[in-house]
Order: sequence, then structure tokens, then C-alpha cells
Amino acid sequence: MGARPVGGSGAVMAAGLRLENANPLIYGRSSERPLTAREQDGLEADCIDGREIFDLIRSINDPEHPLSLEELNVVEQLRVNVNDDESSVSVAFTPTIPHCSMATLIGLSIKVKLLRSLPERFKVDVHITPGTHASEHAVNKQLADKERVAAALENSHLLEVVNQCLSARL
Repeated sequence: MGARPVGGSGAVMAAGLRLENANPLIYGRSSERPLTAREQDGLEADCIDGREIFDLIRSINDPEHPLSLEELNVVEQLRVNVNDDESSVSVAFTPTIPHCSMATLIGLSIKVKLLRSLPERFKVDVHITPGTHASEHAVNKQLADKERVAAALENSHLLEVVNQCLSARL
């Protein structure tokens, strides 16, 4: 799975603002996981695994580019950890640049997608891959604070941006 730069030369604009990473590398998408007969059988309890979590978050749209988090290599299956017995999910994400101002928004989008998709019993931890962002500690602190996350989602403009990141591209 190789990477290739996107875009051309010159300044790239989004909503009148200069993009921080105008020419990110684009990575290939992994294939869809086929459902097994056991998974399709609605009578049997199905454990949630890392691939299932990755499939939930891989298609989240990047807030700056018309690309998914998977295509930008912001999320990878190997950075998803699930313990179904302990009802915990941990996702590390890697911003495309060390000073990405969208890191908190990306983390919030991942967290909201998982909170909306998983049974309530799950504790969801979303954080930046260690050593990949200049403000890693501050962003992780915001994402781990339930009250801050709830307050952010009460902001109608921010919630609209998160929902755009979560909406399917046509």
C-alpha cells in the first residue's frame, strides 16, 4: 500500500482559509472485511474486535481534505485496541503534521462516531499516537475529559462540523 501526494502547486484554500497541509500523502484503502457466517447469525453473541472498530472510523472525513482518515493514514487498524471482556476501546490517531490545528476535531469525530455506534457499556479512549503532535498532552487531556467533550458537542457549529466529518461522501 503506497502513498502519493495529493493536490497541485500553489496555495490550497478551504472556506477561504489556507490549509496547513496542502499536499498530504494519500494511502490506499484496505479492503472491506467480509462477514463470516457466524457474524451474520443473529442468534450468537458477537465480540467486538479491532477490525470492527477500524471499519467504523476509517471512512470518517478529514475536516480539511476530501479524503478519509484512512486515506491520510491518520487511523490504522494496528492502532486500535479492544478488550470486549472489559468493555474498553482505545484508538490512537496520527495527525498528518506535528502542528495540526485540527487534531482535537479529528479526535472528537472519532470519539463521537464510536460513542454513537458502540453499546453504552464501552469506555472509549481516543488519543494522539505518542510523539506525533506538538500539543499531544493538551489534545489528549481535552479528549479524555467527559465534561469538555459534552460541552463541545453542545456548540451547534462544532457539532455541525463533527457531523460533516461523520457523513458519508457522495
